[in-house]
Amino acid sequence: MKIAEFDKIDEIILSELQKNAQRPVAELASKAGLSPSACHRRVKLLEEAGAITSYTANLDRAKLGFANEFFVEVSLQSQTEEAFERFEKAVQRLPEILECHLMSGQFDYLLRVAATDAADYERIHRSRISRLPGVQRIQSALALRTVKAWAGYPI
Repeated sequence: MKIAEFDKIDEIILSELQKNAQRPVAELASKAGLSPSACHRRVKLLEEAGAITSYTANLDRAKLGFANEFFVEVSLQSQTEEAFERFEKAVQRLPEILECHLMSGQFDYLLRVAATDAADYERIHRSRISRLPGVQRIQSALALRTVKAWAGYPI
């Protein structure tokens, strides 16, 4: 299902689920102008089509003790398919790396990393990121404050 195939009701359902996936089906149905059973069927179709991939809880990073968030640019020694595969496989095993994106431009990957403090990030940098296969260069930036947090896709 492509975005062009979504109708207004699908868009309402997707938008509302991004805001709060725990809301009761009856409330979601009311917002979409459907009966609860019809709304439930629509949600199931959106799941089957792959538009909804999972349901998660958004956690407060600071309340979990992760006071710092770093964005890390990583360049590899080689840009071969094998080098990318080895790096990406290794990244999957590191829970401190919250996100990893293959990039175009001056560096190969952009990582998002959570750390409890500067000493914790130093540990992650020295014992985790710098030991990833094929790493040639690492450049880190500390996020001072989140101005706009990700809140879902514009639907």
